[in-house]
Amino acid sequence: MANRLTQIATRTGDDGTTGLGDNTRVSKNASRVRAMGDVDELNSHIGVLLCEQMPAEVRELLVDIQHQLFNLGGELSIPGFELLKDDALLQLDDALAHHNANLPRLQEFILPAGNRAASLAHVCRTVARRAERSVVALGNEDAIRSAPRQYLNRLSDLMFVLARVLNRMDGGDDVYWKSARLAGSAE
Repeated sequence: MANRLTQIATRTGDDGTTGLGDNTRVSKNASRVRAMGDVDELNSHIGVLLCEQMPAEVRELLVDIQHQLFNLGGELSIPGFELLKDDALLQLDDALAHHNANLPRLQEFILPAGNRAASLAHVCRTVARRAERSVVALGNEDAIRSAPRQYLNRLSDLMFVLARVLNRMDGGDDVYWKSARLAGSAE
């Protein structure tokens, strides 16, 4: 990235365009800009989640994920550039395996609820899914690497698992969906 921001209010976006990292200007409604915005929003939600109490290893993982999301956003902002490395995806795979191994097998759907930290992790999960959809839409218009899409897909899975981990802090549990259909079949 060539230059760092020294002035925030430049007024160059007043016409409905924004600058990409390669100095081209595009509509603020372009697929690339929407994908970048969704990744930025996801990173912000993770920042809010980090305000909560959580195990140190989860905190360290989330902080590293924030850095990786910044790389991902940078990659999206510079067409044809690579910032998100393969080891970022491997880190998510390892974290998924590690945290999921300690959880009980799901017998029913769970609600995006529980304690505040788990609920915020569920918000991060849903925003990650939206960011993934935005990256897929961008990929339908422009050639992009598969790594950003794969990273967001895996991250949404990890946020689901971390929500379950966070719900178990201090002896809590998941909040299970009470399906009327399933309740009727139990009679």
